[in-house]
Amino acid sequence: MPTFDTSRRVPYSPEQMFDLVADVEKYPQFLPMCESLVVRAREPHEQGTRLTATMGVGYKSIREHFTSRVTLKPAESRIVVEYLDGPFSYLENRWDFLPLPGGGCQVRFWISYEFKSAMLGLLMGALFDKAFRKFTEAFEQRARVVYGAPVRANGTSS
Repeated sequence: MPTFDTSRRVPYSPEQMFDLVADVEKYPQFLPMCESLVVRAREPHEQGTRLTATMGVGYKSIREHFTSRVTLKPAESRIVVEYLDGPFSYLENRWDFLPLPGGGCQVRFWISYEFKSAMLGLLMGALFDKAFRKFTEAFEQRARVVYGAPVRANGTSS
């Protein structure tokens, strides 16, 4: 089962990065391969909020949609995504946002997935791996757009 795990230091707070990742409706504006995202349900959960969302992904002539349950856990600085329906036999991913001494945070993105169809796995697997490698970078670039350039301790922008 393909798994991807990456960690990236960013000059934004865990709360800022959590909010960016939690704002799933904005994904089509900046996330690689994400063409659409519709939140089907939003409900309170014991640890925060739970969303049911359908994402449309595509590359060239290949288009797929899948539905996931997204659990936003602000007290834990964690977002957990569980697969519900679509072209996968399995998909789970997690985002963790850990504060760093002196400011900023460590963003960790982990995903494990498997396509139902071996053919689709061959076609999309390499593309997904390439997209996942760009995810944390895409969110950091989005943070610059939303929050502006981070300010260093000496008061200058980076």
